This record gives sequence, C-alpha cells and structure tokens, in this order.
Amino acid sequence: MNSRAQVVRTTVCFLLTTSIAGVPVAGQGQTPVTLVATGSSLPEPLYVAWGDAYHAQHPETQLRYLPEGTSESARKILAGVGDLGGGDAPTPENELKRANVAVLELPTILIGIAIVYNLPNTPGGLRLSGPVLADIFLGKVKSWSDPAIVKLNPTMKLPAQPIQVVHRTDGKGANYILSDFLCKVSPEFLAKAGRGESPKWPVGVSAARSQDMADKVRETSWSIGYTESNLAQSASLRMAHIKNSAGEFVLPTTKSISDAALESKVRDDFRASLTNAAGKDSYPIASFTWLYIPVKSKDPERGRAVAAYLRWVYGEGQQIAQDRGYATLPDKLRDKVIAATAEVH
Repeated sequence: MNSRAQVVRTTVCFLLTTSIAGVPVAGQGQTPVTLVATGSSLPEPLYVAWGDAYHAQHPETQLRYLPEGTSESARKILAGVGDLGGGDAPTPENELKRANVAVLELPTILIGIAIVYNLPNTPGGLRLSGPVLADIFLGKVKSWSDPAIVKLNPTMKLPAQPIQVVHRTDGKGANYILSDFLCKVSPEFLAKAGRGESPKWPVGVSAARSQDMADKVRETSWSIGYTESNLAQSASLRMAHIKNSAGEFVLPTTKSISDAALESKVRDDFRASLTNAAGKDSYPIASFTWLYIPVKSKDPERGRAVAAYLRWVYGEGQQIAQDRGYATLPDKLRDKVIAATAEVH
C-alpha cells in the first residue's frame, strides 16, 4: 500500500471510530455530532460543499466525506460501519439481502460520465459511437487514425498516433457507469471486460481518483479517459460527442443528462440504469449517484442527525447542486425519495 493510501485509510479508521464512539459535548445546547461518509470521488466536490453549507446552518452537525470509492463505501455500510455511504452503482440485491443492517439506496443527483481526450493541434469536436469506444478500451482500435474513428469524424485531421488509454482503478463507480453503457452496445466488451466497478481492462494505465484521471489526460498527449462532466469542464478537458440510441451525437449537459433520466424507467427502490436511454437528446453515459444509508442507526441521536441532513439534501441541497452545474432529480422522483427518507431513524 502506498503512503497516500495508508494516510487515507488511517484517517478513515480514525473518523469512523470517532463517529461510532460519539463526540464529546462542547458548551451549551445540542450535542455535537460528526457524521462520516465514505464514497465515490465523482460527487465529492458537491458532497463537501453540502457538508460545509449544512454545518454553517446547523453548527452542531459536521460531515466528513472520505473518497474511498464506491465498492469500499458499500462494503462498510453493509457491514454496519459508518453513517452514510456514497456510490455510483446500485449494490447487488444479493449483497443487500446478506447485509448486517437494512440499507436504503437513495439517488441524490444525476451525473454524466464525459469521455475526455487530449489531441494536440487537432481542432474540431470528436465524435465517438459506443461500439468504437468499446473497441478503444478493449485495445482493438489502437490509433487515432483508425478508419472506425475517421469515419465518424470526416472533417477532423486525426493524427496517426497511438491512443493512450487511461482507466480508473478497481472499485470505482465511474467504471460501473461506463462499463454498463459499453456492455449494452458491445457484446464483446460484455464478454471480455464485463460490467461492474472493476472491469477487466485489457489495455491502459490507471488513475485512482477522478482528479487523477483529469490530470493524466491533461498531461498525456493522444490520451483518452473518462470522468464526471462537471470535473471535465472545470479542468478544461475536451469532451467527445457520444452517439446515443437515437443516432444523435450528444455532449453531457444538465439537459442531456436530465433527459436520460426522464426517458428511463425507475423502480420504486430507485435502482435504475440510465445508460443508453431512449430519446434524441439523451446523453448515453448518464447515471444517478446514490447515498447508501442504514435504515436504523446504532445511536438514535445519530439516526436523527442523518434524517435531518437528508431532509436538507433533498430541499436546499438540490438548489446548491443546481447552482454548481449538476443535473438535479426530476420533481416527481424527488418527491418519492423524500418520502423514502421517512424510514431513516
């Protein structure tokens, strides 16, 4: 384990221990509570902003969000460790049934996974289809001048340079969302790499966090990778237009991501795949990001604090998300999620 990972793991253990043990009373009024969540790095900027805004309004409650990844977050919450989890993939139903505690999975916002690339001195907007993208990540399409890419981009002067593939490390929600899309459009990708937080990538170098992905693509000429669209925009990375199920080439925007959700059927337990959704305006690599929440806290006071925070997330928190450029939940869906939060105690 490298030194950075060791520091993160030590910090997580300390905060989770503090969380479970409780926080000493400081002065008059309510007992201070520090809620701890581990989760995906994709929504980390928003979740940190939510925590800061909530603490400013409710000084008795602090939130710590530790970006360990979707798989690790789900593992901890299902084992009964921690107050909240964050992830970009629905937990397999057999794991929910075997969990030590009953867990809710509630969507918080919508996200789009942008396909980002670095093509120096190559103007124009890159267009890619799902099957071609799958072949790039399978290592079958190796050059930017491959006929499959050229056919989709007849006006671009694509270089005869090898494609430098960058993918996320194991256990990441971004892997799940991208592989979910690629498995729907490429039977070969489904067979060889698979769907999940840890696909069997046959080529490429890895990036641990979303920011690491952005940095690697920015620093590596002829590279291609993927990250949350807001991060891609803030990092000034070029984003590819992706062909959707209606045959249109679409960029990830709040509207195109929201359209994917509106075109998708969402189950009562909110476990839904939004990738490759119908509709000519839908962005095809879209998803919810979820909170994993124990229905009953071991400490009633902590349970009340979690419930209060969730009410805020689906109220004022949605406006903060919108102000920061995220696609928020459709009103009808948000009403259903708010009703579900009544189970948390």
